[in-house]
Amino acid sequence: MNRIILLALLAVFGTAQAQDYPNKQVKIIVPGAAGSVPDFLARTIGQRLSDQWRQPVLVENIVGAGGNIGTDRVAKAPADGYTLLLNTIAPIAVNQSLMGKLPYDPVKDLAPITQVANTANILAVHPSFPAKNLQEIISLAKASPGKYSYPSGGNGTTQHLSGELLNMMAGIKLVHIPYKSTAQMTTDALGGQIQIIFHNAPVVLPYVRSGALRGIAVTSAKRQPYAPELPTMGEAGLPGFEVSAFFGFMAPAGVPPAIIAKLHREIVAIMAIPEMNERFLAQAAEPVCNRPEEYAAFIQAEIVKWAKVVKEAGLKVD
Repeated sequence: MNRIILLALLAVFGTAQAQDYPNKQVKIIVPGAAGSVPDFLARTIGQRLSDQWRQPVLVENIVGAGGNIGTDRVAKAPADGYTLLLNTIAPIAVNQSLMGKLPYDPVKDLAPITQVANTANILAVHPSFPAKNLQEIISLAKASPGKYSYPSGGNGTTQHLSGELLNMMAGIKLVHIPYKSTAQMTTDALGGQIQIIFHNAPVVLPYVRSGALRGIAVTSAKRQPYAPELPTMGEAGLPGFEVSAFFGFMAPAGVPPAIIAKLHREIVAIMAIPEMNERFLAQAAEPVCNRPEEYAAFIQAEIVKWAKVVKEAGLKVD
């Protein structure tokens, strides 16, 4: 069969599939725990999609291996649009450099649909810590290399990456302490056992508001509407510093372009509802919507960025 005719037939078939899509349950896999930011995003948007489609949308949390298990499940799912991924940063942009070969290729095996949100970390200190701003933290760390530490919820998390990027850009040595539980990490920070902490904005902001922790800066490129009083790390003295957890929808590679286009169109329409923006900001999640090709380019840039940090910091997880 002539190749042009074959491509035309495939395009017609894909369009017909999209018109009928979805006609059964759609599953959204979240490689994070119930109650987490990506879980909130998947359930909030998933409910709207379910109402619109008049089809059930199931959210399934699959944790483990830094998000690789859930991500791999989607990468190997049938390319029919009925299994989607609410992606997190680590298994898409970090783990390939940090852990070596993955069971999936985040670029070749997954098709971006749209980014939906960014979430910054907040750099905070215990009130007993003498530093009042970023420059004072850096000065103390330079005066006593290896004396001060920072925690994270595990290797490759944005808390870990924030600390290593600070080490690299400021020329200091804060010691990384990975925790098995972010809840325990938070408890130790509030109790003063940990004096310097990068933590997800939705978690740490209430403690900054109450005075239990002293907010120093946000790790995003611009100030955040939920904490406009906090400077960015760039404003605080490290231009170019940016760490944001990014979340978006992806599908297995090979899903017909017409279905990707339909998913993109309908998710973006949901994100445009003012109530949705308000709900996201209440969770300290900055709403984002971009086209599939824009999201793909963003992911590629993040992979390059974090590969450099992982290499220069000498990070490795087996």
